[in-house]
Amino acid sequence: MPAEPSVPAEPSAPAEPSAPAEPSASPLALASSDAPLAGRIVVLDPGHNRDNGRYPSEINRPVDAGGFPKQCNTTGTATDSGVAESTVNWLLALALRDRLLALGADVQLTRQADEGWGPCIDERAAIANRAGAHLLLSLHADGAAPGARGFHVITPGLIEGWTDDIAADSQRLAIAVRDALVAAGLPTSDYLGEQGIDVRRDLGTLNRADVPAVMLEAGNLRNADDAALLTSDQGRRAIAEGLSSAVVAFLHG
Repeated sequence: MPAEPSVPAEPSAPAEPSAPAEPSASPLALASSDAPLAGRIVVLDPGHNRDNGRYPSEINRPVDAGGFPKQCNTTGTATDSGVAESTVNWLLALALRDRLLALGADVQLTRQADEGWGPCIDERAAIANRAGAHLLLSLHADGAAPGARGFHVITPGLIEGWTDDIAADSQRLAIAVRDALVAAGLPTSDYLGEQGIDVRRDLGTLNRADVPAVMLEAGNLRNADDAALLTSDQGRRAIAEGLSSAVVAFLHG
């Protein structure tokens, strides 16, 4: 397995904040074996892709986002110094993949590198559906106003014929993710959602999923503190540890 690549830290950010504290009581401790996720399939979706902006016709074409058209994909945001969201998402996915594999999970990614374009939002959901995944976790970072800080977890709203089969379980997954990240010391969003959870009906990756699915906005890349956390190996490791605890909690809940 390739070593996790590194990403440059924010040169203009203030001194990097201390890594979030590890949870004092992790759901992992509740597992009955050394491989609590054996036999479980987890699909990780690192949002966007590095070269999306070079393929405007491909990423702008409409796809079915759950009964309405939406563009295939977008470029995502970036830090003030130019570290792309797609790269942050990719590195977080790798850190989380390694932890889930160590817990016995079968982990699949919706893209295999931080290069090229896509896949489209409908295909990201389809990958999880074809795999028969026990859950889909889409990893993103936000691009809000510089003064806004914190993470939020997006869960699909109820759309008859599309999300009615996954909405309740997705809400339970969102709560597990929120609780684990709070226990790890991360602040919930102070600008969007309620207590770290937001409900949306316009996201094709969630609407097209037939398995429990949530999207994490791990922080605001335009905020100096969040950017410093998300562009550091230490920060991403802390987030990945929290997320792996959330997956165990959800699947053993």
